[in-house]
Amino acid sequence: MLISNSYPIYSQNNTKYRYNTAFGQNKNEDNIKASIFYINDLHGQNIRMERMYNAVKQFDTFTPQNTDKMKFASGDIMLGEDEKHVKVANKFLNLAGFLATALGNHECDMPTNQFVNVIKDKNYKILGMNINPSENNPVKGMIEKSYIQEINGHKYGIIGLVPNDLSVHVKLQDHLPDLNIEPDFKKSINDLQKEVDKLQQQGVNKIILLSHSGYRHDVELAKSVKGIDIILGAHTHNLLEGIEEDKNLFYSSNGEPIVITQAGRDGKNFGILNVEFNNEGVITKVQNNLGNTDEYGRNLVARNVFESILGKPEKVGEIAYVEKFPKDYMGLENPHCDFIVDAMRSELNTDIAIMNSANIRGQFETGRVDTRDLAIISPFANKVCIVEVSEDEIVNAIKLRTKASMESSTHRPGIVQVSGLKYKFDINGNLLSMNFVDKNGKETPIDINNPRKDKIYTMAADDFCIGNSDGGGLNLPHRLENAIKKFDFDKDVVVAEYIKHQQAPIEIRSDGRIEKVEA
Repeated sequence: MLISNSYPIYSQNNTKYRYNTAFGQNKNEDNIKASIFYINDLHGQNIRMERMYNAVKQFDTFTPQNTDKMKFASGDIMLGEDEKHVKVANKFLNLAGFLATALGNHECDMPTNQFVNVIKDKNYKILGMNINPSENNPVKGMIEKSYIQEINGHKYGIIGLVPNDLSVHVKLQDHLPDLNIEPDFKKSINDLQKEVDKLQQQGVNKIILLSHSGYRHDVELAKSVKGIDIILGAHTHNLLEGIEEDKNLFYSSNGEPIVITQAGRDGKNFGILNVEFNNEGVITKVQNNLGNTDEYGRNLVARNVFESILGKPEKVGEIAYVEKFPKDYMGLENPHCDFIVDAMRSELNTDIAIMNSANIRGQFETGRVDTRDLAIISPFANKVCIVEVSEDEIVNAIKLRTKASMESSTHRPGIVQVSGLKYKFDINGNLLSMNFVDKNGKETPIDINNPRKDKIYTMAADDFCIGNSDGGGLNLPHRLENAIKKFDFDKDVVVAEYIKHQQAPIEIRSDGRIEKVEA
């Protein structure tokens, strides 16, 4: 069972509130107990929302007695421009009874007037203290800096934090100026301290921050801002298990403990944080549990509600074998991506096809596959297109992305996944070789040191991958503007047709098209 009445204990001794690994029952009945169900970065994974709804129901029915129960999200619960998927995420938050969510970057994937209309029936609060929308922006009245949540007579201050780098994580840039995101994180630290002080002046001594700023920034906040007790984090997709000093347990300058959580990505996990506060609002006990969403069945009520929005899925085929999804999905060949780009190349009849490593958010499974399964594997609703690229452009784009990815500890922004190409690179990100592979399997070496500007390939991709200028795109907007063809659908539609056209049993395997070697 995920919830227990035993907590690691903080004991006030010579070092104020230092961590103690002992377990036991608290004898101070005046302490305030709270149990928080937390999620982050679900990225529109609606099938996992069905499973997670059963976990929420378990949480609702089984928690320690005399405990303040709360449910919070830290942003990126929604994803993409597709209204139906955003509606489903909104319904999930309503059905499950979440009290508030931070505004993440993917909540900004669609224009704000459209977003406001899609979630107009929300029952939860959207928080972001470092955002100040223009008066004419329809989202202005929807976002709050903070609020006071009262449960069983106990007051909790809830604050939200939007990513300072939001502008580099969304495809649609036109509406961003009207959002007025504070770009300077140092200033956000000072503003956050003022927001905490304001809540404390109102008699609130238990402060929870819903942060979509990323783990590194959350650690900085924990060390810099006085008065915060819990930071429910997001954005960098860390999986923070248990409680460990200098990982997700820190101390403010006055010695009070601050706990940081984060439950990974794509709804694979959820968290339950059990805490006890003394009368001064200081955490005295804490227990951090992570649950595996896929261990829960799909909830029929949630499924029916979601399908009333999405429609009934269409079966497109059967998959006989699926190779395991790689743990380092940003830095290695991914067989699930191989299958998608092969489908794009085949169905759109191009020389090559590419996709971002980070664009895949679900994975294929053996057995029946339907259109809903495919829609959540790559759920961004980016538009597929066919463009022409020179050999020089594609070689240099892969060089830059591979180098940037290997220089990052998390391998972000992620290597380029390919069809019709093979390439090799070393652990330092240096591109070593590349071949073009025609549809008969014949390989032609490409001179990566002197790639041709006059050699042109037709390439299938999506509009974000080609045109975006941040770490997730190839920054070839001129190619996108002059696309041979633009389609009004995402990769899932192409993959569905590809599966329907397969005669032999479908097997999803890597084939060595991308190779990483020692330097």
